[in-house]
Amino acid sequence: MATYKAAAVCMVVVLVVALASAPRGDAVIGCDTVLSDLTPCLPYVTDQGPLGSCCRGIQALYKAAATTPDRQSVCKCLQTLLKVYPVNLDKAAALPTLCGISIPYKISPSTDCSTVK
Repeated sequence: MATYKAAAVCMVVVLVVALASAPRGDAVIGCDTVLSDLTPCLPYVTDQGPLGSCCRGIQALYKAAATTPDRQSVCKCLQTLLKVYPVNLDKAAALPTLCGISIPYKISPSTDCSTVK
C-alpha cells in the first residue's frame, strides 16, 4: 500500500514537472495527455506489475500524435517522465513493439526530439 502512495505522489510530481516543461506553440498534445494515456504502463515499467491495459493507452497516444509537432511534443514529455520517474528504461523502450506500434524514435532520455518527424 505504501508503494502505491509513493507512486501516486511521484505521479503528481511528474505531472507538475511535465506540465511546466510542456512545449508551447504548434504542439497539440500536452504532457498531461501523455501522462494520462501512459499511467496504466507505470506498474510494468517500474517492475511492479504486468503490462495490463498499457497498450490501450499507447495506441490512443499513437493515434493522437498525427503531426510532427505532436510527435515531438510526446517525445519531449516522455523524456521528462523518464528523467523524473524511476522506470526500467529497457521496458519503456520496448513498449511500442510489445503493443504492436512502430514509432519514429527510440524512447530514451538521450533521444533528440527535434529530429522526430
